[in-house]
Amino acid sequence: MIDSPLVYLFTLALLVAALSFTQIKTKHKFFEYIPVVVLIYAFSMLLASLGVFAQNQEMTNIYRLTKTNLLPAMLFLMLLEVDFKHFFKLGKSLLIAYALAVFSIAFAFIAVAYLFGFDKETAAAFGALAGSWMGGTANMIAVGSALHVSEDAFAYALVVDSVNYTLWVMLLLFLVPFAKIFNRFTKSEEKLAYLDKIGCACSMGAKRYWLLILLALGASLLSQIIAEKFVILNTTTSIVLFSTLLGVLGSFTKLRFINGSNEVATTMLYILIALIGSRAVIENFSGLGMYVLAGFTVLLVHAFIMVVGAKIFKLDLFSISVASLANIGGVASAPILAATYNKALVSIGVLMAIMGYLIGTFGGLLVGYILILFI
Repeated sequence: MIDSPLVYLFTLALLVAALSFTQIKTKHKFFEYIPVVVLIYAFSMLLASLGVFAQNQEMTNIYRLTKTNLLPAMLFLMLLEVDFKHFFKLGKSLLIAYALAVFSIAFAFIAVAYLFGFDKETAAAFGALAGSWMGGTANMIAVGSALHVSEDAFAYALVVDSVNYTLWVMLLLFLVPFAKIFNRFTKSEEKLAYLDKIGCACSMGAKRYWLLILLALGASLLSQIIAEKFVILNTTTSIVLFSTLLGVLGSFTKLRFINGSNEVATTMLYILIALIGSRAVIENFSGLGMYVLAGFTVLLVHAFIMVVGAKIFKLDLFSISVASLANIGGVASAPILAATYNKALVSIGVLMAIMGYLIGTFGGLLVGYILILFI
């Protein structure tokens, strides 16, 4: 049994490094179906369930300290990539499709929570899932922390995120050949002449990891200091909101052009996933079916609203599909779907997904608090 805080963190870091290295080096198709974040969580949870990690005050303290400092640092770096100028150049149909996707996902989560009669713990977990489906896993962790989602409930939400997301990607890719039929139904002309040079400048120049780590930890410290003086709902929510604000402000400066923010933020994300998994000991998965069914119902309501909206606003299949996957799938899958229509449109998928880093936190918090307060 590991009862040393230092060995505990080293073990988690070693687990993250091993799985990440395996994914990068092998590039096996297995990782397309089971994302590395899910594997990190699963193995970390397995070690916890086997009693590898001691449950003492020292271990609890290092868990809370590491999570509290890494979370705002990760959010700050994620948001440095946002480019608002390019986002608003997307075009009317894409902006409407993106707004429709965000609204329909939020509405679907609230409607399904009432339909299934969620208790407050389940509602909070689905609030975190809403953060993921409007942004990404980073937003899921941020919202889950702010809503005080238990590690066990978070595990269920992560499984739903992986299972339902995989099937949703398959469905949207399957629908690509039927674009012309759908566009005739919505009376929209197929629009493929979008801007092909949009996105962030975060991949230019030499990577400056140490500078980014310094900036991220500085932002983490500053957001925690501000959160102590100005509390919004609770301390964790305040830290999340202030670090998000710092990241958005940073995206308007030259900090956005420092290359390497995505890699550093992803590393922090993986460590956070491992940390949360190390505190989850699930003895019974009997309730998992209900979670997965609820997730599918969310997607069904979301799809219905998107189709109705496409008919009303005369949106093409490309616009609503990429907008949907940019929210639910994020940077890893939205560009792939966009490229399936036309390789020149990859940057549209990237930009929409990056915007999710900002929308996901606020959207997830809004949905989560609505569910918790009114259920």
